[in-house]
Amino acid sequence: MLQLAGAGAAALMALSACSSSSSSTSKDTSASSGSSASPKLSGSVTVFAAASLKESFTTLGQEFEKQYPGTHVNFNFGGSDTLAASITGGAPADVFAAASPKTMKIVTAKKDAAGTPATFVRNQLEIATVPGNPHKVASLKDLTKSGLKVVLCDKTVPCGAAAQKALDASHLKLTPVSYEQDVKGALNKVELKEADAAVVYKTDVHAAGDKVEGVEFPESAKAINDYPIVLLKNAPNAETAKAFIALVQSAEGQKVLSQAGFLQP
Repeated sequence: MLQLAGAGAAALMALSACSSSSSSTSKDTSASSGSSASPKLSGSVTVFAAASLKESFTTLGQEFEKQYPGTHVNFNFGGSDTLAASITGGAPADVFAAASPKTMKIVTAKKDAAGTPATFVRNQLEIATVPGNPHKVASLKDLTKSGLKVVLCDKTVPCGAAAQKALDASHLKLTPVSYEQDVKGALNKVELKEADAAVVYKTDVHAAGDKVEGVEFPESAKAINDYPIVLLKNAPNAETAKAFIALVQSAEGQKVLSQAGFLQP
């Protein structure tokens, strides 16, 4: 009887050990499967983005690199039309964020986008004057005053096209002292006091701080730009690029963009 009892206990112990080993193996397999389903992101991502996104996207790029150690975000900021031309010309890039659907269409028309562009923010125009606003600019019409040096973005650039739309809606004609290739170029003229005023975005006035003074005008409501973003067809690092786009569209990304002065999509 003692021998039988001993044999039974040994069998139970062996069965328990087998069960434990099976469970452990199952967990290991599950963990391995989960790991392969979510590969670790790494490598560089190149983002072509409208000049007006410089401050907010730089912040998001730094946050992305913190969330995904081993990644790096390279930015190319500029006029959306110039960036779009570079992309269709074969420049290597993963993501394109434009300041208007029109400039995004340059890329989609050439079938250089992977998927459908999504609007992630909107932006509204504002007048930037030198600090103190010595010329007492209070409206869009005031920019037509004789002797006032005004700068606009080129009409091919989204901020320039929006400014022209606002002027047309107000039946105003304005001859600027220069047309700039992107919104930062227009703003810089005012910051350097080479111009008295410029029509830029609210976000640019916000980013400039006390270097300029902002003047809102109601006609800007008729010329709000949608900003679309898309993964590019020949993206060298597509998976990591998708994660960056996801961050931009996330609640965290939207908070950074809203703080910069962008409007919700």
